[in-house]
Amino acid sequence: MFTGIIEEKGKLQKVLKGQDSGSLEIKASKVLEGTQIGDSIAVNGVCLTVTSLKSDGFSADVMPETLRRTNLGKLSIGSEVNLERAMAAGGRFGGHIVSGHIDGTGVIKSLKPEGNAVWVSINADTEILHLIVEKGSICIDGISLTVAYVDDNEFRVSIIPHTGSETTLLSRKAGDIVNLENDIVGKYIEKLMKPYNSSSKTEEKSGLTMEFLNDYGF
Repeated sequence: MFTGIIEEKGKLQKVLKGQDSGSLEIKASKVLEGTQIGDSIAVNGVCLTVTSLKSDGFSADVMPETLRRTNLGKLSIGSEVNLERAMAAGGRFGGHIVSGHIDGTGVIKSLKPEGNAVWVSINADTEILHLIVEKGSICIDGISLTVAYVDDNEFRVSIIPHTGSETTLLSRKAGDIVNLENDIVGKYIEKLMKPYNSSSKTEEKSGLTMEFLNDYGF
């Protein structure tokens, strides 16, 4: 599990793409502290397993499916990436619950300065947007952020100077693709609100419904 609080910006050194597998080599320093082979590191929000370590970086295997469904496969050598080690059991919970499992990607629509902050607008598919709520949490390229606006086509976040300097988001431009992970709490609620599919036509479907909640005083 991660929290969306980026520890450092790493640099993509090498991408190896095979027919059935791939691997990334990333230059880093802070996230190497205490890290062992087999540990998890989120790279632009994607949970990857460390397969080798060097004094100035690490490597991680990545499935072709991951390269296709995230922006990792679209990065070029030298691109900066957001890095976060998996949360320690006794660590401070600074962001929100982040699994490192990307729900989809979005496209940056615009970046507009306002005072000391920058508004970032992102277009996304309906499947992503319907689980985003204003003042709720969203993970963009591994960064835990608060949603300031959402409609049927886009959502917006406001980036303060510290977040801008410590992450890659403000180095992006309109048209760039970003990884998105919805708040896991919303995904569980959506699942529970859907009736279960019955394996038998005679079996009554069950699930959490508005009628059930009303009956029990919610």
